[in-house]
Amino acid sequence: MSSLAWLIPCALAIGGLALAAFLWAMSSGQFEDLEGAGWRAIANDDDRPLERAPTPERRP
Repeated sequence: MSSLAWLIPCALAIGGLALAAFLWAMSSGQFEDLEGAGWRAIANDDDRPLERAPTPERRP
């Protein structure tokens, strides 16, 4: 029973910290553009083959 005396306040404190972090993320605009990163990944997708780096000539 004595362990509950400190586990419950610890759990409430961690929950409060998580809520504060979520509210900070909401107010700083972290969730404004949810699809932008996905579209940027598609837009930068080139179908061109990769250019190979020049290799030194092999001499016998």
